Amino acid sequence: MAASIVSLRNVEKWYGNNHVVKDMNLEIEEGEFLTLLGPSGCGKTTTLRMIAGFEDATEGSIEVQGVRVEEKEPFQRDVNTVFQNYSLFPHMTVYDNVAYGPTIRKVPKDEIRRRVTEMLELVQMADYEKRKPEALSGGQKQRIAIARALINNPRVLLLDEPLGALDLKLRKQMQIELKRLQKKLGITFVYVTHDQEEAMTMSDRIAVMRDGVILQMGVPMEIYERPATRFVADFIGESNVLEGRVTGVEEGVLLVETPAGGVRCRGRGFGVGDALCVAIRPEYLRVSREPVAGFSLPATVKDFIYMGALIKTSLDLKNGQEVKLSRLEADPALREGDAVHIWWEAEKAVAIHDDSRVGAVREAAVC
Repeated sequence: MAASIVSLRNVEKWYGNNHVVKDMNLEIEEGEFLTLLGPSGCGKTTTLRMIAGFEDATEGSIEVQGVRVEEKEPFQRDVNTVFQNYSLFPHMTVYDNVAYGPTIRKVPKDEIRRRVTEMLELVQMADYEKRKPEALSGGQKQRIAIARALINNPRVLLLDEPLGALDLKLRKQMQIELKRLQKKLGITFVYVTHDQEEAMTMSDRIAVMRDGVILQMGVPMEIYERPATRFVADFIGESNVLEGRVTGVEEGVLLVETPAGGVRCRGRGFGVGDALCVAIRPEYLRVSREPVAGFSLPATVKDFIYMGALIKTSLDLKNGQEVKLSRLEADPALREGDAVHIWWEAEKAVAIHDDSRVGAVREAAVC
């Protein structure tokens, strides 16, 4: 494990009676791309602002490079921040915007010229130094904001939903460019977003937040394949979640009865009578004309949705719950109104506690 460059220990943040961040403990490794992911109001931006020094922690300690920074001003913390609204000076040229930081630090002019030229080349904006922000597109403004943040050679770059104002195509392009920059420079990036796809695309690790607490933290594949709570399963990508109760255990295989029918899955930490949820991703669902051993999930094909790269099929279970099936190609044998049976390969499902309450991070049990 790499050394931590940022550490949050028992950090709390209150705004009056509003408990925004709750006993947060977080170690951010040097050189990694860490994303704080969660819905609006979960505390992710507040956490970023406390690291940056724009907000004070109510309790706890924050360290950057092993030094406590609670009493330090933002410019003393060796971190820089890129905001969603870019915060460029409209009356300044691109060159002057990027040069602003070293200029106020009284860096020699020759050194400023060298560093500005280097930064503009890095973000592929070398031909735009004489333009003003009003003459730039959204993506170009974002590149300049990043160059301005990087020119001071921060050890940590904090990014607060920096791509939120861009259209979908440009946002995807900038995701790739940001990850390229981070790898090339080796700087620690701490990124805030509510966009799950964005987090999955760029991150080395993801911390999923809800109500001021980190519910689960891990690499993207782990978060996707092994969600620790029902909230994480629902929030990251798309999941079909069936509530049920364990009716038996046979050689490590859980027999689970749900309102829609019986299923089998492998799991640990559950016994007969325990309530749980079985989460299964749409791409792992299978359908059959005949029942499959261990499963009794009859369903009716509802409709099909064409989504370019995917065909999504909606099916209604016998209890009225709708589930989704995703395929790269449509199954020509399926028609709306067809009666089918749903099943899956046991290792593709995840057994989680029937509980999405905020609490300690739990390790998911893989079915």
